[in-house]
Amino acid sequence: MSNIKNITTETNLVPLQGLGVNPPLGVRGSSYVSSRNSCKLCAPLGASMVFKGIEGCVPLIHGSQGCATYIRRYMISHYKEPVDIASSNFSEETTVFGGSRNFITGIENIVKQYKPSVIGIASTCLSETIGEDIPGHIRNYKEIHEADGAVIPTFINASTPSYCGSHAEGFHNTVLATVKTLAKNNVALDAITILPGMVSPADIRYLKEVLTDFSMKYILFPDYSETLDNEYTSEYQLIPTGGTPISAIERMGDTKAVIEFGTNFNKGTQRIKDAGTVQTAGDWLQATHYVKNHAMPLPIGIEATDKFMNTLSEISGLEMPEYIRKERGRLVDSYVDAHKYVFGKRAILYGEEDLVTALADWCREIGVEPFWIKGTDFETLKEEAEKFKPDFLLGNSKGYYIARERKIPLVRLGFPIHDRFGANRMHHIGYRGTQELFDRVVNALIEYKQENSPVGYKYI
Repeated sequence: MSNIKNITTETNLVPLQGLGVNPPLGVRGSSYVSSRNSCKLCAPLGASMVFKGIEGCVPLIHGSQGCATYIRRYMISHYKEPVDIASSNFSEETTVFGGSRNFITGIENIVKQYKPSVIGIASTCLSETIGEDIPGHIRNYKEIHEADGAVIPTFINASTPSYCGSHAEGFHNTVLATVKTLAKNNVALDAITILPGMVSPADIRYLKEVLTDFSMKYILFPDYSETLDNEYTSEYQLIPTGGTPISAIERMGDTKAVIEFGTNFNKGTQRIKDAGTVQTAGDWLQATHYVKNHAMPLPIGIEATDKFMNTLSEISGLEMPEYIRKERGRLVDSYVDAHKYVFGKRAILYGEEDLVTALADWCREIGVEPFWIKGTDFETLKEEAEKFKPDFLLGNSKGYYIARERKIPLVRLGFPIHDRFGANRMHHIGYRGTQELFDRVVNALIEYKQENSPVGYKYI
């Protein structure tokens, strides 16, 4: 039985899949009219992350300059890398008469300055509200410039108004839009497609290592392991090296299998949302190109990582490499060694839904009682913390004030992390990533006990 507690709003009555909890749809928790310091960020931000994971791509936010500035600030602060994001720069006049002229001018400026092979376009609340025809704007641009023989970049358009979802949903919607736009059927390819979701650059590099050691050819999308965590260069790169090539995304429909991470799935086939079921990129590839989609939780913890490794073994026909087996064994050993520090503790979780639900299952695996609220805000979380009395928090930097007020540890992970260094190198998935996360949690609890001891133990 799960000890996870759940509170829903009147507009959010979705069963908590993957957690062993299925509350009746008629059951309502506390309700409120508006959010106060919401636990989510804007959808075009998630879209921009995906676009940064495409080789030679420049993101364009079709909306106000403030939207692009906000996204750049958050991404630069988290990844500690320069992030260029263009804007069509809506004004009062544009809002009334439409943004076609701004759109074409913006594209022309991007092409002239950056010479991209791809331009990823994300809509905003404003452009969606006034009914901007972005596909029509793209056609107009092509008609204007095809006649003069200009090199026209590939366009990817994602609908990402923030009133329809969070940054995580913007991320997933953009992955789907990209795959729908580019994936084709040519000739069968002896490779797999892997859709890792919103993980860190370090996690993406780890996945590449594991897939290579399973002797598997793969297409991984999006791949921002370099673009958002690049090496030092003496000259500024207008478009950072790295990213999934367009030619690779086009071949996804030819691969022999898909592995798609995300814990918010119903029996591994459909992502559950408020208005029913929403197709994912993996679902679309399976339905359209008949590529089997192995949907599974983010591989955080032994059980979830076992599922991932077993799937790789099944597809490749190879046993798990010996060094990975040893990583699993060391993780089991550390669970035994540290159970006295973590068992029976309580944790509040918040952040991207796929991450939080994976963390909830992992907390139960190590004997921690997790608490999370779907679709909430930080003020509600703060109020519930008074009742739940957590021992620590698991989430991004935005919840720090709750941990500070309660004088308990905050183990930072997810997006955004503004008040610590190295967020782009934080590793969470697989046995190795779980080991690093587990060590961080255990040490945070030990440090808390040590710092709050009247004796000041040197040995705990």
